[in-house]
Amino acid sequence: MKIIISGGGTGGHVFPAVAIARAIKRLRPETEILFVGAKGKMEMEKVPAEGFPIRGLWISGFKRSLSISNVLFPLRLMVSLGQAMAILLKFKPHAVVGVGGFASGPVMRAAAWLGIPIYMQEQNSFPGVTNRMMASKARLIFIAFPGMSQWFPAEKTLMVGNPVRRNVIHIDGKIDEARQYFGMNKNTPIVLVIGGSQGAFSINRAVRACLKQNATRSLQWIWQTGAGFASEAQEFVQSHVLTQVKVYPFIERMDLAYAAADIIVSRAGAIAISELCHIGKPVILIPYPFAAANHQMHNARRIAEAGGAFVLEDSSAESQLCSSIGRLLADPNKRRQMGEALRRLAIPDADEHIAQALLNDLDNLKKG
Repeated sequence: MKIIISGGGTGGHVFPAVAIARAIKRLRPETEILFVGAKGKMEMEKVPAEGFPIRGLWISGFKRSLSISNVLFPLRLMVSLGQAMAILLKFKPHAVVGVGGFASGPVMRAAAWLGIPIYMQEQNSFPGVTNRMMASKARLIFIAFPGMSQWFPAEKTLMVGNPVRRNVIHIDGKIDEARQYFGMNKNTPIVLVIGGSQGAFSINRAVRACLKQNATRSLQWIWQTGAGFASEAQEFVQSHVLTQVKVYPFIERMDLAYAAADIIVSRAGAIAISELCHIGKPVILIPYPFAAANHQMHNARRIAEAGGAFVLEDSSAESQLCSSIGRLLADPNKRRQMGEALRRLAIPDADEHIAQALLNDLDNLKKG
């Protein structure tokens, strides 16, 4: 069996793709898997680090604002379609799985032209443009939120939740290892800040404002800033002698970060939400305000209504983050209740459900 998994651009696309690949390999170890991503995007580094081969397309997204890069978009699209066709003809996959992101469109389009079975995984409550366009070509569409029938044919959709990296959500018994890994004191509360794989400027600014207050001296921080803000954050921490704050452009051992944390501050992307539900620790969500159809706010409100999170508007994060952390620190019972509410929302084994359904469907196709 040969399978291509295409897509990426952000951790929200890359990490579910890797989880699906690992589940397929667990069920059918002999399966050969090839990833196809966009050159210059994070998947070109992260996927090989997870042990899978990847090919890159010369493709980028069409920006909604005026941009010179949009002039090149038609050329990039045509070139990437040719590259995708060449990869498919050489690799000869039995199926293509699209997970969203720049590269998934050309690969799924080329697969449709060649008659290769297509499967899609949609992480969000509001589907991306590529998945909406390719839905009619897919044999199965794996979704994580209800109410998707306006975009996807009901007979093709399977509600399975979002795949999460199992090595990331398995945190039991890792607290001591985690605090040692990050050089943290055992008796002082830890706030973990994760702004997504690219970081988040508004969250970074809110953390910086919070760190200027003396009250935060009684806390320890694991601050994932994204590459673009890391040097500025590091200079700030050093100039203010904040030895209890550890700055990381990207956290490789997210399992240990989750294990160490007492409170988590995060964006509200679908995969972040899915991981946080499995982790079951109190969270402050600051949704990205420019996500398509404001889907991050929809994700966050769903969690808040279930009692699992505080939600802050992006524009008010700088003024409200510190007080929200203080409220949680002062109320251990509230923290416990939030963690329990999050765990009730977790959908386990999404990766296995997707892999099994995909393989079963391919087996049926083979039987004719």
